[in-house]
Amino acid sequence: MIADAAKVAGLVFLVALVQVTLLSPIDIFGGTPDLVLVTLVAIALLRGSIVGASAGFAVGLLVDTATLGTLGVTSLLLTLAGYWIGRYGETTGRDRGHAPFLSVLVVTILSAFGALILHYMLGQDASAQAVLVDGLPPEVIFNLLLTLPVYAVVRRLLRPRPVPVPEVRLLG
Repeated sequence: MIADAAKVAGLVFLVALVQVTLLSPIDIFGGTPDLVLVTLVAIALLRGSIVGASAGFAVGLLVDTATLGTLGVTSLLLTLAGYWIGRYGETTGRDRGHAPFLSVLVVTILSAFGALILHYMLGQDASAQAVLVDGLPPEVIFNLLLTLPVYAVVRRLLRPRPVPVPEVRLLG
């Protein structure tokens, strides 16, 4: 358990650093790849809702402080994303091959809507057309392209836990 926490913490720190320093300036067709979100989806699918929410909060706080953005916006969005994707992984989607791709697709779209709503509620300027029409389709494509390699690396780093087989006791 402690080894998993250390692996997740190191991975989250490394991914936040790469996202802020290398991937944020990239702007192709109006969208940027979101390595933090894709990695969080992989962690949440493999380790569940509590680890997903904790990792989402930690990486969101790191990104917020590194970019000097509004403190807590990214943390809130990624905490919710980590929790709900973790719940999806715990209940139905952990062993399915399409689960990482479906999760990345849904979370990318919902986080764009959530960020837009949060910025609107905070009174900050945010263009719905720039976020949803111009930036969202390329971001979805980039995130889906990142899904397979990132999920493979995270799955190798955080090996799936063996599911204990319940002991059956015969009466009679």
